[in-house]
Amino acid sequence: MQTTSLQNRTANNIRILAASMVEKAKSGHPGGAMGGADFINILFSEFLVFDPADPQWETRDRFFLDPGHMSPMLYSVLALTGKYTMDDLKQFRQWGSITPGHPEKDVMRGVENTSGPLGQGHTMAIGAAIAERFLATRFGEWMSHKIYAFISDGGVQEEISQGAGRVAGTLGLHNLIMFYDSNNIQLSSSVNVVSAEDTAKKYEAWGWNVIKIDGNDADQIRKALKSAQQETQRPTIIVGATIMGKGALTADGKNYENQCATHGMPLGEAGASFENTIKNLGGDPENPFTIFPETAELYAQRMKELAQIAAQRKTAQAEWEKANPALAQKYKSFFSNEAPTVDYAAIVQKQDQATRAASSTVLATLATTVENMIVASADLSNSDKTDGFLKKTKAFAKGDFSGSFFQAGVSELTMAAIMNGMALHGGVIPACGTFFVFSDYMKPAVRMAGLMELPVIFIWTHDAFRVGEDGPTHQPVEQEAQIRLMEQLKNHNGKNSMLVLRPADADETTVAWKLALENRHSPTGLILSRQNIKNIVTENGYQNALQEARGAYVVRTAKNNPTVVLIANGSEVATLLAAVPLLEEKGIDPQVVSAPSEGLFFQQDAAYRQAVIPSNIPAFGLTAGLPSTLQRLVGANGVVFGLDHFGFSAPFKVLDEKFGFTSQNVVEQVVKLLEK
Repeated sequence: MQTTSLQNRTANNIRILAASMVEKAKSGHPGGAMGGADFINILFSEFLVFDPADPQWETRDRFFLDPGHMSPMLYSVLALTGKYTMDDLKQFRQWGSITPGHPEKDVMRGVENTSGPLGQGHTMAIGAAIAERFLATRFGEWMSHKIYAFISDGGVQEEISQGAGRVAGTLGLHNLIMFYDSNNIQLSSSVNVVSAEDTAKKYEAWGWNVIKIDGNDADQIRKALKSAQQETQRPTIIVGATIMGKGALTADGKNYENQCATHGMPLGEAGASFENTIKNLGGDPENPFTIFPETAELYAQRMKELAQIAAQRKTAQAEWEKANPALAQKYKSFFSNEAPTVDYAAIVQKQDQATRAASSTVLATLATTVENMIVASADLSNSDKTDGFLKKTKAFAKGDFSGSFFQAGVSELTMAAIMNGMALHGGVIPACGTFFVFSDYMKPAVRMAGLMELPVIFIWTHDAFRVGEDGPTHQPVEQEAQIRLMEQLKNHNGKNSMLVLRPADADETTVAWKLALENRHSPTGLILSRQNIKNIVTENGYQNALQEARGAYVVRTAKNNPTVVLIANGSEVATLLAAVPLLEEKGIDPQVVSAPSEGLFFQQDAAYRQAVIPSNIPAFGLTAGLPSTLQRLVGANGVVFGLDHFGFSAPFKVLDEKFGFTSQNVVEQVVKLLEK
């Protein structure tokens, strides 16, 4: 244990660095970082366990920052551990720097998560805590470790915190320790202007262990963390009352703490004096980017301690591996991030079934062959058919993570962010299901999965207006167009930020799952039907569907030279195929294309794309969504028949007739196209 005076001095060092980063960038949020410096310092200098020489060590503690605007605090403390240089801090928020305005996942430098919108960071931490318990159940408590989270007033207010708090309490995640930086100040007002709730009692009601402290008191922080580490039944929230802009002074030396202005702008612009503040904190305004000698010594000593702790734990792991070679091999495979080995060809699918049902058949196989897979559903497992997986395992319960299913309850955004956290932790393959129309609730987390390149699988069923009687509120129309945009958006490595697959039949669904599990570098969206769909072919369906890996492929070749190319995915492919005999009667010889993934198709070479969708032949697209969904595929000279309106409440076959999704209307539309 270090002396209080030394820890206060070191916390002030973090405050100085954080404020200086924002001041130099002329952009950022210094106040919260200055208030949270005491906690982050005690955590990193005394409690957080990691290997300084091995940042990707699987059993390290994790720290998840929720308020990304407090990134100067995180970068500063990581600089004390040797992960950032003073030059890195000076480049805060600048082009090409490794210190962006909000943290982006960089495990090698100690950044475990891309913070994103408020609320998601601590929810990801809950996913990591679930993954840790899942793995410790299978391999033993030798690998147990803590998941720490840091949340702010804004994160508490975001609706996602409701689901996150409920889940963590219900599951009794005692490995989760969260610090609530309660400074009563937010960007445009004090907290009590917008909220009168008793946050501590709310978390108590969810079953959390609640500890209230002075969040700027090193001794109280230390005592609270020690107590939290001893908890064996509940997650812990440490409610720390902190001071926004701690140490800030005006030009005439007056106290300037607890001001909204310091939340979101440099001290000098907020009405404080940067120079006086740095002096007040014990620094040199002329050279603020400095690590004090005593701070450097404190963290150097901690790095030595951590190296010894990591070495001891790795020795214990080696002994466990020697005594348990089969389990050790399984452990290694879990963390390899390689695609699992599955005999997809052996999966027997019923003909002409709904693709959600076909997905259930695949999931039943995965439940018994992919031992590190965790599947979740937002209270819809018997409708989104993730119960195909659940029937072969059991749901998580408080203190029992021997199963592999997570019942998330009615909380789609929470569920998606939790699955992201599982993927960030590593060692597990997360997949979650709900109705496609509810993807609207999930998009902030889906976007984060794309940004972080996380291999989370999103299962979306009830994919079109054919939900029928449920009516327009539950009939997705614009959702596919929105999700498909992620296939066009590149991540930082220049690859598509998401793989989206809408299979046309049961066999394509099997292959879609194969592609999803082989995709280890981005999220995957599976868009599945509620109603039955006729199979594209009746024999060798799986082998035929393997062409799906190229994004689009020919499912009906013209007998001679094609007159028109018909393009669709999902349910609409069967409608196109049903129209072929009618078109032939009119002397029209179509080439029919199933295009489950626009993203994969545009990755193919030009010769293949030209063979599948020739640019010199008129193209007709059919989609149950917005016409823009297929516009890139049909090209400038093609047309797309889709919806430009919401649905209605009626049986889906009636809606097919009313909306024109029939083989007869396909013929009419193609004739019009060719007449042009």
